[in-house]
Amino acid sequence: MNLTGGIVLFAVIWFLVFFIALQIRPKSQADVGEVVPGTPAGAPAEVHLKRKVVATTMIAIVLWSVIASVILSGAVTLRDIDWFGRLGPEAPAGE
Repeated sequence: MNLTGGIVLFAVIWFLVFFIALQIRPKSQADVGEVVPGTPAGAPAEVHLKRKVVATTMIAIVLWSVIASVILSGAVTLRDIDWFGRLGPEAPAGE
């Protein structure tokens, strides 16, 4: 994995974790009882975005380090997940 691949992997993991974190304990304006005129009642009242961004970053760093270490160690290769046999037979080591 090169530098660009590592950055892309981190960005994908970060956004996946962030979209999950946005759904944890949301409070809508209807739940709080203060609906701002012109907004739907289901709109969030308190987002706590800074806390969710920090938590997302910490979780993404841990997940990225685990996934990157597995990729870089060679424990799982592309041939391991080639369930349909599209890569063909493995070439001998001398060629």
